[in-house]
Amino acid sequence: MSAPAGRTPLLKVENLGAGYGGMPVLHEVALEVYPAEMVALVGSNGAGKTTLLRALSRMLPCTGSIVLNGQELAGMTPDEVFGLGLVQVPEGRQLFDRMTVQDNLLMGGYRRHDKAAVARDLDKMYALLPRLAERRRQLAGSMSGGEQQMCAMARALMAAPVLMMVDEMSLGLAPVVVDQLMEVLAAIQRDGVTVLLVEQDVQLALSGADRGYVMETGRVVHSGLAKDLIDDPAVQQAYLGL
Repeated sequence: MSAPAGRTPLLKVENLGAGYGGMPVLHEVALEVYPAEMVALVGSNGAGKTTLLRALSRMLPCTGSIVLNGQELAGMTPDEVFGLGLVQVPEGRQLFDRMTVQDNLLMGGYRRHDKAAVARDLDKMYALLPRLAERRRQLAGSMSGGEQQMCAMARALMAAPVLMMVDEMSLGLAPVVVDQLMEVLAAIQRDGVTVLLVEQDVQLALSGADRGYVMETGRVVHSGLAKDLIDDPAVQQAYLGL
């Protein structure tokens, strides 16, 4: 497994297991995410990717170890984990549809006490995503799917995440919109935000990531530098149609 030499992982997962109603879904999952990386977690529908995110967020009981910034998350509530900076952009966006774009963004920063910093970050979001600035007084539910995804990502960033997990960002969106969103993620990463990108679109995710993990039936079956995974014959045959 290729990883940044001499660095401590921001997130370290070992021997993770989880499931629903006594039915196991995840089996001995291990992965690491390092500061300011973009890591892709890819695999087909049903591979266990979203279940893994739910376990990391402590929304789902699990076994094994999850360490964020040196702190074990076992026994914590989802709210406590969120307070440590593990923030998720959920599949389907899950915005407050009948609230304005600006109110959605402010909801992302509701736990933060430094209101001046929140105001600065709001201006930063509008500079990063000018379309949201144009729509700031518009109801979030009335925007296009791509605009809603931008809003969901900006809302997560308003929480000042230590690690931002993005679940199925490209789902249902036109390729040109997805390309724009990948550019936003690249800009976020350049600004020092660590990203775990969960995607069915293997080519998309690995093309933008530093490293990657491939999941099948609840297990990590391939891992390494993203560029090496794209060139891996097994990954190409299974996911890239090559």
